[in-house]
Amino acid sequence: MLTPDEIAAAARDLDEAERTRQQTGLMSLRFPQMTMDDAYAVQGAWVERKRSAGRKVIGWKIGLTSKAMQYALNIDTPDSGVLFDDMRFEDGATIPKDRFIQTRIEAEIAFVMKADLKGPDVTIFEVLNATDYVIPALEILDTRILRVDPQTKQARTIVDTIADNAANAGIVVGGRAMRPDQVDLRWVGAIVSRNGQVEETGLGAGVLNHPARGIAWLANRLAQYGEHISAGQIVLAGSFIRPVEARHGDTIVGDYGPLGTVSCFFE
Repeated sequence: MLTPDEIAAAARDLDEAERTRQQTGLMSLRFPQMTMDDAYAVQGAWVERKRSAGRKVIGWKIGLTSKAMQYALNIDTPDSGVLFDDMRFEDGATIPKDRFIQTRIEAEIAFVMKADLKGPDVTIFEVLNATDYVIPALEILDTRILRVDPQTKQARTIVDTIADNAANAGIVVGGRAMRPDQVDLRWVGAIVSRNGQVEETGLGAGVLNHPARGIAWLANRLAQYGEHISAGQIVLAGSFIRPVEARHGDTIVGDYGPLGTVSCFFE
């Protein structure tokens, strides 16, 4: 277990990396004994720093929900992060070139809650009942921690990703909002293009066989810490495509068919 001082120092380094756009080193190298609980403690300390600076929590993100990503990190469980008010961009937004470090995009379904969702033992049916509507979303990923250490060539591990707020940096929502009982979420799909070229496609079933299952997982995990998903919050259920690199000058479009499109442009 990391000490309180080590947790506070790690959170401070992440905050500085985000502010200066200069990545910090791998937590997994700095703290070889670091556990997933330690990583969530670092994330939590960083969240409190952001709250103290005046930022407001608007929801949650769930990551590592696809089998491909879990196999890549040798894990069998998703992870989660926190969404803040300054992370939200409107459909068609221009993302300033000095905002992020190494941006990537994932296609997701965003759940907007109409009721609190408290674990334990939450099921997908309770998630659907607590959901006001679902809407297409693009998640903007960023890495305040190096992806690969330049000396050892060690890549990020799950503890690095969790500490780094599950790599979340922004969300873009758009398209057509629908009630969760109006659409089979397993068959909601997206065609994601970069500058007019199709990069990735996927279906909602790629997220734990049903996007609502990730929301249930999150509610049950939060219950272990006395927390819950609140009415009005946005929850990104997890990506059903591989991340698409977003470079300066790129336009990213997610075409969700009957649910419309959502896009953004990176300066």
